[in-house]
Amino acid sequence: MIRETERTLKALADRTRLRILAMVTTGPVCVCQLVEVLGLSQSTISKHLSILAAAGLVVDERRGRFTLYRIDVARVQDQPLDVLSFLAVLGTRDPDVRADLERLSSPAVRALVRDVPVLVPPAISAIGDELSCGCGA
Repeated sequence: MIRETERTLKALADRTRLRILAMVTTGPVCVCQLVEVLGLSQSTISKHLSILAAAGLVVDERRGRFTLYRIDVARVQDQPLDVLSFLAVLGTRDPDVRADLERLSSPAVRALVRDVPVLVPPAISAIGDELSCGCGA
């Protein structure tokens, strides 16, 4: 349990990864959307996502040539840290995270996703509609 907690804390100890986590708690997110919102390269985003995945915080879902990321609710809830509550508070109190979430839900960023339908699990997202990704990322 200590090693898992340590890995989680290390993954959470980076501002960019916290911002990514806040976005993937809204539902599946494509790398192209993260690139657009954060203004970072695809390789940088992918590196951060691999760290989050190794810590058991996110999972990827392959849809053809596309990869979408979402919070791994089961594993996150099984950890001794209340990560989901922390991210909820972060999303309401941090101005950068609030701006990220607003930008993620903007028509321009939502327009990046198309062609590959993905159902948003209702436990994760209040949106509850279909998202899709056609960016090729």
